[in-house]
Amino acid sequence: MYSQITMDHFQNPRNVGVIDDYDGMGIAGDPECGDYLKIYIKVHNDFIKDIKFQVHGCCGAIASSSMTTVLAKGKPVMAAYAISEKNIIESLGGLPPEKEHCSVLGSLALKKAIVEYARNRNNK
Repeated sequence: MYSQITMDHFQNPRNVGVIDDYDGMGIAGDPECGDYLKIYIKVHNDFIKDIKFQVHGCCGAIASSSMTTVLAKGKPVMAAYAISEKNIIESLGGLPPEKEHCSVLGSLALKKAIVEYARNRNNK
């Protein structure tokens, strides 16, 4: 059902946690009905220096969240903004069709965190 890469990210998620002095934070999902993700980013010279996440969800949501952070960490902000659901699914070696929506959480929360970072930076 799940690829070995997906199972590895589910059992050993990368970049779990909170960044207290984050530059941007994005939320996706609905805590009332299931999957819910928060992504925190720390940016330096327009590169994502650090990224952490907290997720409530299934194997697919956890693995997708973990992979999102791996794909974004160390990347220029605009390259990270371009990370799509398809990129996340392909990097996981695929997801079952009924779990592909989990990749949307990662992509959406990351985009929201980057938008918050950009908004805050422009207001300084």
